[in-house]
Amino acid sequence: MNPRQLVEHWVDCFNRADADALAACYAEDAINHQVVRDPVVGRAAIRDMFASEFEQATMHCRIENLFRDGDWAILEWSDPSGLRGCGFFQVRDGKIVFQRGYFDQ
Repeated sequence: MNPRQLVEHWVDCFNRADADALAACYAEDAINHQVVRDPVVGRAAIRDMFASEFEQATMHCRIENLFRDGDWAILEWSDPSGLRGCGFFQVRDGKIVFQRGYFDQ
């Protein structure tokens, strides 16, 4: 999958609240850094982060814009409650190796 296709798949997994399928999108040593918290390092820790978040809240990601530039995908998103944000995903060998997220809280 190219970066755009992988992020489209990521959004589908996210919207199903499937932490295991989301984790499979990441490289073993991936980093997920959301600006409101410290970076989460490693596929297992990223999976646990998503599982915990899905237990705490119902979340849904609507794609507003999705761009690809080389090995990067840039996702502008919103959710039904009005939350908006942007995510940057660096992809190598079909897996996310780095993700950075910005959103209004």
